[in-house]
Amino acid sequence: MLPSLFIAHGSPQLAIEKSDYTNDLLQLGRGLGGVEAIVVFSAHWVSRNVSLTYSDESMETMYDFGGFPQELYDVVYPASGSIQVSEEVAKLLEGSGIEVNRNTRRGLDHGVWVILSHMYPEANIPVIAVSVNPILSPEEQYRIGQTIAALKERNIVVIGSGGTVHNLRTIDFHSEEHVDEWAKEFDNWLIEHLRKWDITSLFDYKRLAPHSALATPDYEHFLPLFIAMGCGDGSRKVELLHQSYKYGSLSHLILQFD
Repeated sequence: MLPSLFIAHGSPQLAIEKSDYTNDLLQLGRGLGGVEAIVVFSAHWVSRNVSLTYSDESMETMYDFGGFPQELYDVVYPASGSIQVSEEVAKLLEGSGIEVNRNTRRGLDHGVWVILSHMYPEANIPVIAVSVNPILSPEEQYRIGQTIAALKERNIVVIGSGGTVHNLRTIDFHSEEHVDEWAKEFDNWLIEHLRKWDITSLFDYKRLAPHSALATPDYEHFLPLFIAMGCGDGSRKVELLHQSYKYGSLSHLILQFD
């Protein structure tokens, strides 16, 4: 059975970078054997109802950003989808009373392909992208993860793609080495309570976690964590695979839920 993962997708620039973080993404992909498909809940696809890609064809690489080097726009991640797997995801959600929209036109946004271009550079594993709904509470996000946990038994990897610390107003693009202590304090609180599987505190993170308002103004980036965590509710074990920061406060975090 495969784990579920929370992966920070960082800046789109990550796709063309080489670093300890991108190397850890590569090693993570190599270490997950027998993967049949990848389901990614992306912070860059927001919708009121759960929506998912519904195609067997190679999907468009979406450049849903601006102002980056041309080299980044030259990256193509031509992964195919899988209607069969999309339907499995949809049926699990619908079986729990969650409405699902099947989207036959959408491609892969950068919350999906930036991380997968390092994990699976050959783009030879079917990918299903899924939207997130920032109106839902942490408890409701967790329930979505619980609902699709059976996918792991089918050798399908579930990934929540976002960022635990994602505040564009605090980013210093001239800072490569400096780490803002408040960002690290927030993540360290988070990791501590994840290891204890203290869902009571985690669901109340806005009140209890240090610097939560500063770290998570873009809630859609934080909420994929609860989906990945809910998918790991059966074992309630978490492993920190990577923790680093760029531009002062932009977190690069990989969490594995067995």
